[in-house]
Amino acid sequence: MERRGLLEVDREVGTRYHSGRLVGAVDPLRLATELARSTSGPYVLYENSGTWSLASGAAYELVLYADELRIRDAAGWTARPAGGKPLQTVADALDGCPIAGARAYGWAGFGLSHLLHGDPAAARGPLLRLIVPTQEVRITAETVDVRAVDVADLRSLMSAVDAATRAVPSAAMPLPPADTGHDAEFYRTVVSSAVEEIRARRYQKVILSRLVPVDGDVDLFATYEAGRRANTPARSYLLDLGDLRCAGFSPETVVEVSAAGKVSTQPLAGTRARHGDPLLDGALRMDLQADAKEIFEHAISVKLAFDELAAVAVPGTVQVDDFMDVKERGSVQHLASRVSATLDSGRNAWHALAVLFPAITASGVPKAAACEAIDRLENAPRGLYSGAVLTVDADGSMDAALVLRSVFQQEGRTWLRAGAGIVEQSTPERELEETAEKLRSISHYLHR
Repeated sequence: MERRGLLEVDREVGTRYHSGRLVGAVDPLRLATELARSTSGPYVLYENSGTWSLASGAAYELVLYADELRIRDAAGWTARPAGGKPLQTVADALDGCPIAGARAYGWAGFGLSHLLHGDPAAARGPLLRLIVPTQEVRITAETVDVRAVDVADLRSLMSAVDAATRAVPSAAMPLPPADTGHDAEFYRTVVSSAVEEIRARRYQKVILSRLVPVDGDVDLFATYEAGRRANTPARSYLLDLGDLRCAGFSPETVVEVSAAGKVSTQPLAGTRARHGDPLLDGALRMDLQADAKEIFEHAISVKLAFDELAAVAVPGTVQVDDFMDVKERGSVQHLASRVSATLDSGRNAWHALAVLFPAITASGVPKAAACEAIDRLENAPRGLYSGAVLTVDADGSMDAALVLRSVFQQEGRTWLRAGAGIVEQSTPERELEETAEKLRSISHYLHR
């Protein structure tokens, strides 16, 4: 690739990024995956609208717990109370980041829902983690922009990009698809329990999931690249932050907020399989659009998203776009709508995330009752599953992808997870089948 000048913005390390650009046609997925493979230390790779951004190292770090926010800067760790509005505590801490123009990358786990919706005692472990990177690469099909806190690291990073463009792909081998029938009987049982609770009017809808363990060593980098080539996600991500690693292909966003305060969310609810046969997939699409159960499940999700955004929006600006469109997402297709608004005065992206998290399509209606049911009925904590991978920019913009269709690694274990939306008309067998359909988006692309 051609180097287009090295721009040294400020020689005082820790105040601004030094940046540079390389120009030339690249395969952005291939390059991003190879760079991530060669990265040591914490990193987050995030794909958004044709740009892959790789953030590595941590010049500034935030970790939120139920009772406190821990902050690490050049002087070490400090802590402050999480307070009654924990995400505004996070926002305030990000405003104190010493690096100008920084973008933060990280995740919010499903446990954050308990802190936001009335049950802090159930919010266990780290709930949110963000890093402001020491090094960052943003890759499109024509350009690679690099920046680093230290100018010496910038030169090394540009060399690493050069090397990665010439790297030979690893010799990873496909693994047999994971056993997507794991815990089938348990899942049928909890779906039946949820339907009875819905009939008793404890809630209207709940998303219940099941965990599928994966045996053997899994190469997350090769899995991410192979799975991304086969999937059609709204966002994708690959991350390693301490003891948690994850690769996935998000079907929808929890929230998108622009610097101008435009906010939207994209609920997907209602599912049919995709098989790659246009005639069969078209018939399934028509069946999806005519199914009363799927339409009801989708409609109540859109209604709640509308009400949630109304709580933080300029009155009269909330609207529903593309109602009940169909989006193809890898091995499945979903009913999809977009709900958008303009943030009210005094509101920011964190206010929007606070009302929209967790995604309705991964929790239920009403949200607090659904989250309580999930915690009680499922047989393993969700962790990052159905939380979010997110980026937050210094201009106030935010992008948060729903964590589904993912493979997870922690403490020597590897697993997949998938869920389905349970309403009064649900049947255990169909919901089990739906989880298996969703698992194929990742289970068929595991590599070692």
